[in-house]
Amino acid sequence: MNNRLKINSFLIITALSSLFVMGCNTLKAVKLEQSSQATPLTQLTVSAAASLKGAMTEIEQIYEQKYPQSEIIYNFASSGSLQRQIEQGAPVDVFISAAVNKMDALAEQELLLTETRRDLLKNQMVLIAPESNNKSNSQLDNFNDLTTEEITTVALGQPASVPAGKYAQEVLNSFQIADKVNSKAVYGKDVRQILNYVATGNVDAGVVYRTDAQGADNVRVIATAPETSHSPVIYPVAAIKDSDRPEAAAELIEFLATPEAQAVFEEYGFMTMSNE
Repeated sequence: MNNRLKINSFLIITALSSLFVMGCNTLKAVKLEQSSQATPLTQLTVSAAASLKGAMTEIEQIYEQKYPQSEIIYNFASSGSLQRQIEQGAPVDVFISAAVNKMDALAEQELLLTETRRDLLKNQMVLIAPESNNKSNSQLDNFNDLTTEEITTVALGQPASVPAGKYAQEVLNSFQIADKVNSKAVYGKDVRQILNYVATGNVDAGVVYRTDAQGADNVRVIATAPETSHSPVIYPVAAIKDSDRPEAAAELIEFLATPEAQAVFEEYGFMTMSNE
């Protein structure tokens, strides 16, 4: 009798265990099926001017919270370098340039979705010096002082590839000091490198965007270049024609123009086109 009870109990336990395992396997299969049916992440590759790094990194967090199925992958560099990458077929969805002419060059080659292009932001050019009050930069009060003997090195962007360098040359030409200052030039590959040269005290002065100087340690702004001394510092944005995600790219560009995103740009010192 006891043996029969033991056998029956064993059979019942075995049956229940089998049912439990089958149930777990079924639940796992359902979860896997649901997971496979979930909407995949939409990855957007954004090539943006180096001067936008701080603002765009913050905007990325806001955008991905608002659109959890989207993921932004950034490529920050000088606008000229980014332009060449796109011309050579780099997989880019959205381009934000620090100069209109870089975007125009892509437009002429029909590499843009023209209906998505818009002017997004404006910036200013400033003269900066290391924060430390050494003999040379203590006598630096304006752009004309760059020609004095005390100033021996000036960080500038490469004019051909770095928009900040092109704008700086326009400023120097406006003050009629380009020849004297260019002989002291230390050229950077992008505005971040120019800023670093100044912040580390490796040069006596530099010319960068106001937004970069605003968020930097160990530098001080000496003077702001008059708007009439250079062409407008405008940041255009557009989706790339070969983008695999044109609708998502256009959606991101629209978001960059919303009050929410524009507030972040203004926090970093940019002037938004809506306030012009």
